[in-house]
Amino acid sequence: MATEHIVVVGAGQMGAGIAQVALQAGIRVSLVDVNKDGLAKGADRIKAGLKKLVEKGKLDAAKQQTAEANLATFTSARDAKDVDVAIEAVTENEDLKRRIFLELDEVVRPGGILATNTSSIPITRIAAATKRPESVIGMHFMNPVPVMQLVELIRGAATSDETYATIRAMAERMGKTTVVSKDYPGFIVNRILIPMLNEACFALMEGLGTAEDIDTAMKLGTNQPMGPLQLADFIGLDTVLYIAEVLHKGLGDSKYRPCPLLRQYVDAGWYGKKSGRGFYKY
Repeated sequence: MATEHIVVVGAGQMGAGIAQVALQAGIRVSLVDVNKDGLAKGADRIKAGLKKLVEKGKLDAAKQQTAEANLATFTSARDAKDVDVAIEAVTENEDLKRRIFLELDEVVRPGGILATNTSSIPITRIAAATKRPESVIGMHFMNPVPVMQLVELIRGAATSDETYATIRAMAERMGKTTVVSKDYPGFIVNRILIPMLNEACFALMEGLGTAEDIDTAMKLGTNQPMGPLQLADFIGLDTVLYIAEVLHKGLGDSKYRPCPLLRQYVDAGWYGKKSGRGFYKY
């Protein structure tokens, strides 16, 4: 199945990163965002990323020019034509994603694939909003996309073998390593990661240590590149809370209950690095 033209919906950090690695792989990309300013910032982020690779000697100038020529921007997915694959990369809101998939079902050519970059929402439920559930798959990139090597592939109940094989080949063409997860809450990475971040919040709330001591202990004691509280700040505490709620609701086990301190910080608007304050000030 062809994957020469894709549409990426959502021009934020994730969507722009996905678009960039696709362009580097020689794939034509239509980047879509309803927010014109956000769309322009996304396109600028992609061009800056490509330029940085040229400066580092990891991409030649000719390929940079080709990549930039292969990028088109739109405020509506309906303006993109002859699309082989759609990758949705908007905020973790199931109702929003289902509405987008209804639209993408009409945009992507017959036989094409609809992928979602969701980090926790069941693929099967998203697929049910379309007329082609067999062509829907989870394609969960890690952030920042141009740097992180992993892509989780999540097969919904109806995902076909052809859909899986095509998306796996496309991910590998982008230079990524893939793993396959069943369609259970959190998939592989967040099923393990979010409870660790949540437990670090409990440790802080209970006074087990300061934020700095908890993070230093985990960095030096387990050889992690950054501590769990700092990582939560980088992910976004609102996103961490949302995924924790998905795990708690979807698995029905009290061990996944979100920490009250995490919820309080989100209620205060302290989302982490993006808001200037979380467990640390930025």
